[in-house]
Amino acid sequence: MANQRYPTSHGINDHLKKQAQVVVVMVPLPAQGHLNQLLQLSRLILSHKIPVHYVAATTHNRQAKQRVHGWDPNAAANIHFHDIEIPPFHCPPPNPEAKIKFPSQLQPAFNASFHLTKPVSMLLRALSCKARKVIVIYDSLMASVIEEARFLSNAEAYTFHSVSAFAVSLYQWELEGNVIEENELFPRDIPSLEGCFTDEFTGFINCHYSKHEKFNTGCVYNTCRVVESAYMDFLEKKTTKEGIKHWALGPFNPVTVPVRSKSSKKQHFCLEWLDKQAENTVIYVSFGTTTTFDDEQIKELAVGLRESKKKFIWVLRDADKGDDLSINLNNTT
Repeated sequence: MANQRYPTSHGINDHLKKQAQVVVVMVPLPAQGHLNQLLQLSRLILSHKIPVHYVAATTHNRQAKQRVHGWDPNAAANIHFHDIEIPPFHCPPPNPEAKIKFPSQLQPAFNASFHLTKPVSMLLRALSCKARKVIVIYDSLMASVIEEARFLSNAEAYTFHSVSAFAVSLYQWELEGNVIEENELFPRDIPSLEGCFTDEFTGFINCHYSKHEKFNTGCVYNTCRVVESAYMDFLEKKTTKEGIKHWALGPFNPVTVPVRSKSSKKQHFCLEWLDKQAENTVIYVSFGTTTTFDDEQIKELAVGLRESKKKFIWVLRDADKGDDLSINLNNTT
């Protein structure tokens, strides 16, 4: 595993002399759910003996490695983390009272990602000089950062969608001006995406989506056709004329848990609790790492869980301190 701060051509060319003919460059959006998914996809690609270059700001690379589960990226061969230094930026605290519940506190980090454009361009040019094929897998919200790929004859760019194929299909359906109503794809009462994003984030989306249509070779999803075949088929039909293909390559996360030695750290209490439950009796629901609720919403959720008479364990993150707060509301106790 190599750790490079600024991708100078000299250092990369020396490394490429010993490198495979095909290399993959990962360019994630700087948010945990995006960083982690592309890091997990890197693990799968590494299993095929293909070198991977993972490019992000220094802080976000460190975050991705520290929070990953199931494997140790620091011990993996052929994964090269490029730590890019970007200007400092300020992120405001979450606002549970905001009318739009989108995590707008992350917007400064998203905007700062444009500083990756020059370093990523340098890296792609250097890799293209030695590798037979350069495969760029970039988050759908990082298209502007990897535009250099369109000028390299031996580079191919693939869009990674961090959300489900269902969510992308719903977005496409509404984008075409369709009304959400019960049909063979969408069940009744699916809420509209209208009002989910701030105006600033909507502009951020449009900026990147207008770019990737010009050089996108195909789309990658962290899903499987067993679960989302109808939506994968829907998306494929939408891009048949353009020749853009769609791949369901998930699940990316390790599906087996390695046996822990006696000297290894104690596993998280949530997993210990889960191990004590009967098979197929627990449903996992995640609101993500950026969702904020006001006190009244939290109370309503708690009451609903209690009234369900079902087993559960609930973990909240304090918006001000960032601490994990465990709430013991298990109906079996």
